[in-house]
Amino acid sequence: MDLNRASTFVRVVESGSFTRAAQALALPTSSISRSVSKLEHDLGVTLLERTTRRIALTDAGRAFFERARDALAGLEQASTLALDAASEVHGIVRVACPADIGAMLAGLFARLLDDHPKIHLELTFTTRGDELVGDLVDLAVVIGRLPDSSLVTRRLGEATHRLYAAPSYIERCGMPRTFADLAKHHAVATRSIGGDTRWDLAGPRGTRERIDVPARITGDHLGFVIDATVSGLGIALLPIWIADPRVAAGSLVAVLPRYSTQMALHLLAHASRHMPRRVAIVRDYMAEAMSGECTKHGA
Repeated sequence: MDLNRASTFVRVVESGSFTRAAQALALPTSSISRSVSKLEHDLGVTLLERTTRRIALTDAGRAFFERARDALAGLEQASTLALDAASEVHGIVRVACPADIGAMLAGLFARLLDDHPKIHLELTFTTRGDELVGDLVDLAVVIGRLPDSSLVTRRLGEATHRLYAAPSYIERCGMPRTFADLAKHHAVATRSIGGDTRWDLAGPRGTRERIDVPARITGDHLGFVIDATVSGLGIALLPIWIADPRVAAGSLVAVLPRYSTQMALHLLAHASRHMPRRVAIVRDYMAEAMSGECTKHGA
């Protein structure tokens, strides 16, 4: 029996559809369907009942799935133990994180890869890393409030965000003098609600103030938001570790610098007794290095 076909079948059942399994495995849906059909032919039984809307396990399929899932998990653990027994840690570690964190991680990973040159890192930039841990990635960095889950969580600290704009925008539209003045300006946003950006910031006396600002342009990638802000399209709420160097270089200026917001930073991992040593090394390094960065940058 082809183990790849068995693994594909298990992924289809766990994900609930051929389409989602294909997305997870980065393969065409037709290839996934063909693989399961060949497995059924090899076994001489029908494993899945297919309709246009859903799939359902047959009795034979359920029995095969339960045993195959356990067997494949055992093989994966055996492979992990074999890799960890090697003299030098190596293998792929997949990390998900928001684009906001990418600039920080690029520098922090340099020493890690110098110390462990056979570890290969694969980064996925997303704000939904908690949904991928244990399936598509090994570790995830999440900003803000966490949903209830069984994932193992480490709180890294808090990331400070403040308002910034380009000198050209301030020259053209003026510098806001009060928090209420922001309503007269345009925002460059990572998220907007009905065309507006809602900022909820702590003021100089510790009181929180909220305001909706017209979003002139919205993008879900921090690099684009920064470029749009530097180009003079509006005011943006940016992490200080990214924006402050641009203030020093003259491409951005701080807007109402006594207003800021703190966003909690978490590192998530799967609750497993058999975490590969390479994943544990990356996890511990990230926890130490990123906690230090949060402290240094005003957590």
